[in-house]
Amino acid sequence: MGISFNPSSLLSGQGIDVSTVVSELLNEQSGPLTEWQNEQATLQTQASALTSINNDLSNLATAVSALSDPLGVVSAQSATSSDTGVLTATADSTATGATHTIVVNNLASTGTVYTDAVSGGANVSILPSGASTGDFKIQIGGASGTTADIQITAGTNDTLTTLAQSINQQSAANNWGITASVVTDATGARLAISSTATGTAGALSIANNTTSLIFNSPLGGQNASLTIDGIPYSSTSNTITGAISGVTLNLTGAAPDTTVTVSVGANTQGIADALNNFVSAYNQVVGDLNQQFTVDPSTNTEGPVGSDSALRSLQSSLMRDVTYSITGNSGIVNLASLGINMNDDGTLTVGNTPGGQSMSEVLAANPAAVQSFLQNSSLTGFANSFNTDLTNLTDPTQGILNVDLAENQSEQQSLTTNINNFEQQLTTEQKQLTQEFSQVNASLQEYPLLLQQVTETLASMESSGSSSGTSSSSPTLTSGL
Repeated sequence: MGISFNPSSLLSGQGIDVSTVVSELLNEQSGPLTEWQNEQATLQTQASALTSINNDLSNLATAVSALSDPLGVVSAQSATSSDTGVLTATADSTATGATHTIVVNNLASTGTVYTDAVSGGANVSILPSGASTGDFKIQIGGASGTTADIQITAGTNDTLTTLAQSINQQSAANNWGITASVVTDATGARLAISSTATGTAGALSIANNTTSLIFNSPLGGQNASLTIDGIPYSSTSNTITGAISGVTLNLTGAAPDTTVTVSVGANTQGIADALNNFVSAYNQVVGDLNQQFTVDPSTNTEGPVGSDSALRSLQSSLMRDVTYSITGNSGIVNLASLGINMNDDGTLTVGNTPGGQSMSEVLAANPAAVQSFLQNSSLTGFANSFNTDLTNLTDPTQGILNVDLAENQSEQQSLTTNINNFEQQLTTEQKQLTQEFSQVNASLQEYPLLLQQVTETLASMESSGSSSGTSSSSPTLTSGL
């Protein structure tokens, strides 16, 4: 619709609203801009939907990769202890399924030696009266270990406080593996020295003491003592590897009268967790696709990318993978034989097998067959095949949704360029129109003054003609003038 003006308003000196006129003119020319902006908004909505689905597809790829990893949870072994207060156990994939009996007689301990309380506290000299120096030696790790010679000088390190600091500095510099501290209680202040190593390597003893300190008998510094399947075993550490192939024992308490059972076998709980994680990730992707394909009855339209053929292709690929099936394998031939069943909408539910077994019962009964179904050396198992497809589907450049997202981004960039160029054009035209109509407006606003001046001039001329009308030689003014 064109722009119209009221003549009476224009001739009254009010002029025109330049800003409004220019805006209306530009609005009539901005049709492509609105169309491009709407297209860009649509592309952004589609990109958001595709990105969300692609992220969920990547999560599914991660879940399936865990099931296909030959060194992952499916092939892993677990070790469980009947009494975690005495020991805990872990196993790697090299462990052999078996049951072991263990008795822990004592734990490996660090060595400790301490003095009697010093009269006067932690800041009085420990040198004998009249002595300016002193000395004692700390034997670390027995006769074949390290000897730390602690030399004491009056005014330097002759109190418990300064001596502990001196020992710690020397230990750090010489890698003695001991720490010293001052212990103060109701009986007074004492020097305590402890090893950082457990077992006989951390045993401590004191020799050649020429100070006034009185050291008590050393404590600790023992190896862990236990029996494994009736065989005596000694360890300098409370973490034991190698005693049972592929199994690590972590001793937590001594219980010489308690027999602990360690069971080594397939990590069925870990496999169950991985399968449940897979089902959850798969259902998320299928739910995403279903949401796009569902028609909104109020608008009679699908989701923002419901018409994208890539989504149909993705759906078909996922359906082929999830319905994978083999023969034999002790009856573990498809997901249903694991207790994972498909619903009418394509999602999965963890329940019971056709024979009524739960997934946990299937895993406990035949973990080897479950592993064979999921993965094998020829890389043709359920998880192997699924993982291969998902690797291709989520490829950063060739992945089915990543290709769509790249095209979407290219279209958005093109539209952005068009919009920016058009907006610059409109800005230039706005300046030009504003200048032109401002000049018109100025002229219109001056019109009443010009009209008044013309009227006054005419009136003056008429008055002059009237006063000279008595002369016969005066000209006569006509209406034409």
